[in-house]
Parts: sequence; C-alpha cells; structure tokens
Amino acid sequence: MEELELRQEMVAACRRMNDIGLNQGTSGNISARSGDKILITPTSLPYDEMEAEDIVAMDADGNFEGARKPSSEWRFHHDILTNRLDVDAVMHCHSTHATALACHQMGIQSFHYMVAVAGGNDIRCAPYATFGTQALSDSALEALEGRKACLLGQHGQIALGGTIKQAFALAIEVETLAHMYITARQMGEPPVLSSEEMVRVMNQMKQMQYGVTRSQQ
Repeated sequence: MEELELRQEMVAACRRMNDIGLNQGTSGNISARSGDKILITPTSLPYDEMEAEDIVAMDADGNFEGARKPSSEWRFHHDILTNRLDVDAVMHCHSTHATALACHQMGIQSFHYMVAVAGGNDIRCAPYATFGTQALSDSALEALEGRKACLLGQHGQIALGGTIKQAFALAIEVETLAHMYITARQMGEPPVLSSEEMVRVMNQMKQMQYGVTRSQQ
C-alpha cells in the first residue's frame, strides 16, 4: 500500500471508531508500519478535523518529522511495531466494556471460544501505568506476549493486526467479548473452556485463517 493510501485509511479508521462508539473524543490512537517508518496519529487533534497530512511519520529511533506531534502513546506503538514483526498495525481505544474490565484490572478468560482470536486462551490485562510512559509500554508488551490483544489497567485496550482492517476487527471483537463477559458474570462466574479445547479452537481458526497476520499468510 502506498503511504498516502495508508494515511487515508488511518484517518478513516479513527473517524469510524468514534462513529460506531468504539472510542470517544480524541482518546485512542492508531499506528501502522510503512516501509522503514511508523505512521501514527497526532496528539490532541479531533478526528473529524484530521487529514492524511496530519499523520506523523516516526523512524526506528523514535524521531519524528512534520508539523504535528505524535500521539502521547507513541511509545507503545513504536515498541510494539519494533518488537512484533508479525504485525503491521496497532489500534488503541477506550471501548466501554473492555475499559470497564480494565478498571478492575481484569482480563478476559476463556469463557467463550472466540477469546482465541486474540491468540491464546485469555486476553490479559496489563497492570496500570501512567499514560504515555515507558512503564506503560513495557507493561503492554508483556501482556501482549503471544497475543494479538490486551487490556490496559484503568485505561483501555490494544489490538494488533497485519493490516489496519484486521486490528480494527479485533478491537471490535475484544469489546464484544468484554460486553459478553460482564453480562455472563452477572449470573455468576462463567465456566471456562479448558486449555486443551482452546488449542483445538486456535488450530481450527488457523486452518480457517481467522485474523491471520502478515507473517502467517
């Protein structure tokens, strides 16, 4: 994908995540790999005012160019894309139900087989750390080990993908699972599927190419 097209897709995804209620205001952010650069949404700019030229380009050392400053969360975007060569896009949002669980520092257990779309038998919640800090980035990287999504304590969620479209779809799935998990817990703690069953589910998903990332294709 050409860089301009990728920038336009990022702007469209930002607007859509607010339009469908997955995010609110100027919170949340998106990044994508473009050659040897990382493209990331700018800080404090309403999405309905954002244009392709406002997207910030960042190099491997975290240096950036252009009139805009990168999102305050640029560190975890940079660190994820630097350390996770299997993904090319990162989406962070403050979706309501995922954030509600994160406010209790709760992850999502294997109460439903679709938890496997995030790459394992649970979706972990990273411990709280102040936004925009290296501590938050380190915490997120640990929670994402072997996973394509995580929650951030008292904060929100992160979803990864081989494309922005994949990361967006996974963020929706994480929010849906969080909503279902909260609802199910109103009737008591739901039983969880065994690790063995989740392995079977993940193998089935792999055969059907559920949410495959670039390196798996």
